[in-house]
Amino acid sequence: MEVLDIIASNDTPKVLMDPENEIFEISGRSLPEDVVSFYQPVLDWLDEYKENPNENTEFIFRYVYFNTATSKLIQDILIRLEYIVESGKQVKVIWYYEEDDEDMLDLGEEFAENVDIEFEMVKF
Repeated sequence: MEVLDIIASNDTPKVLMDPENEIFEISGRSLPEDVVSFYQPVLDWLDEYKENPNENTEFIFRYVYFNTATSKLIQDILIRLEYIVESGKQVKVIWYYEEDDEDMLDLGEEFAENVDIEFEMVKF
């Protein structure tokens, strides 16, 4: 599979999906003007990946901030990861949040409740 590598901007996060090196991470700020267009390559990549995933996938979300529109796309990503779990593979989501950012912690906990995926909350 091809590596998906999207460079961060002021309004969009860095995305790196590299199954060979077992790196799956979205990090930074997510405020794209067209959130669906920005995240569509990520969803398409995951649609392909879920057909032949690694035995173990650790998916890192390290957002500093994201808008409401991004929330829906995060849920779409999690649904694809849940499909991998249902196929018998291991998936763990690592949700990073700044120590004083209770909102980001709460959002991670809400996402964790909506899917059947192991979640780990990590302060940074």
